[in-house]
Amino acid sequence: MFDAAVCQCDLPEGLAEKIKVCNATYVTRFGVRLRGRMHTFTGWRSVHSSHNRPAKGGIRFAQDADQDEVEALAALMTYKCALMRLPFGGSKGALRIDPSEWSEVELEKITRRFAQELLAHEFLSSASNVPAPDMGTTELNMMWIADEYRRSRPQDVNALACVTGKPVGGGGIEGRTEATGRGVQFAMREFFRHESDRGRAGFRDESLAGLTCVIQGLGNVGYHAAKFLSEEDGVKIVTVIERTGVVRNADGIDIEALKTHLLKTGSVAGFAGGEISAPDMGALCDACDILIPAAAEGAITSENADGIRARLIVEAANGPVTKAADAILRERGVVIIPDLFANAGGVVVSYFEWVKNLSHIPFGLMERRLEEDEHRLLARSLEQMTGRTFPVENSRYLEGRSEITLVRSGLDDVMRAAYHRMTTLWNAGNGRYADLRTAAYAIAIDEVAEAYRAIGL
Repeated sequence: MFDAAVCQCDLPEGLAEKIKVCNATYVTRFGVRLRGRMHTFTGWRSVHSSHNRPAKGGIRFAQDADQDEVEALAALMTYKCALMRLPFGGSKGALRIDPSEWSEVELEKITRRFAQELLAHEFLSSASNVPAPDMGTTELNMMWIADEYRRSRPQDVNALACVTGKPVGGGGIEGRTEATGRGVQFAMREFFRHESDRGRAGFRDESLAGLTCVIQGLGNVGYHAAKFLSEEDGVKIVTVIERTGVVRNADGIDIEALKTHLLKTGSVAGFAGGEISAPDMGALCDACDILIPAAAEGAITSENADGIRARLIVEAANGPVTKAADAILRERGVVIIPDLFANAGGVVVSYFEWVKNLSHIPFGLMERRLEEDEHRLLARSLEQMTGRTFPVENSRYLEGRSEITLVRSGLDDVMRAAYHRMTTLWNAGNGRYADLRTAAYAIAIDEVAEAYRAIGL
């Protein structure tokens, strides 16, 4: 995918190869004494690019993690941050572990030990490398890492900025948990605002109401995307594909009820709000308007791409469509909103959290009450001038902006601006850019190249 885009970029000889390769990968094998014996764990932290610092990217806990995957995901983070114009390089980390096999107390010991290794080799700090949650990790893991960093570097006043995705009570920011799912929603809204783009996928109307959707994975990203799209935009989630089974309901699945059931029982079995069947990735080929793969990478391959019936695929996961499948789908006219854009909500709000930690002041604190007083004064003036009461439905205007409101507003703005750059290139590129993905990669590569040019490389 990089190679398909870079040939459209005017780069000095050798720069494309420099941008493509991973700068450094640290491999660690450390021991933790648990359950009466020593257990050895293997972990990685890869920095793809440090053209901007710090390098940014999540840490995942997964049994099938390996170095190639970590380096590929680090590269994706470089392009994602460049596309969104965030001042970060790309990084990624992983620990080869199944978190479900360990208790919370044991996971804390393992996570803190991994953090110590990252610290010892300068792969963790607010200025050089900033992790975040990913598959298999949560805000709790990030808080353990942040606390371990503070213990090691008590003199660092910006210690909390060494990771993002922390709980709000531990220096996090409101809206971070929902951020990637919210970003998927904003990405889809922006796509549908562009008549020429939605027309390529066969959609006439800007509204998403009534469109049918299949979603793979009801983890953090999939749950929030499905919840917001169904509750706020009227999208009917007709199929949910989970590792414990498939849920179908032609009238739309109650996502909140399904998530509650999953958390309570650990399985989709017994859920009363739809037809339940055995786990089956073939459900990706269910009839729908929109398909949202929101789980692991490589879900859509050359083997199942021909069976996909959705007109639009929104890559809520990292790398859910393989290169071979991408070519098949493009040939069939299926439009794909690529992961380096659709999945970027998390890193955008992580940027806001990082800035909040560095500035040591909550967003909106200085202006909230002043803004509220000004709005109330204006409302009273309008009431006096017109003799009418200010409309109740507009009462939100009288409230000062909260942190969550500002976070959502900022995320929406960054997503809209990035999409505008993508669609401009896609539609005005004289056919040079085959799809949104190629346009997105070309923009990201040029952004990184400009950073290198600025320092004389």
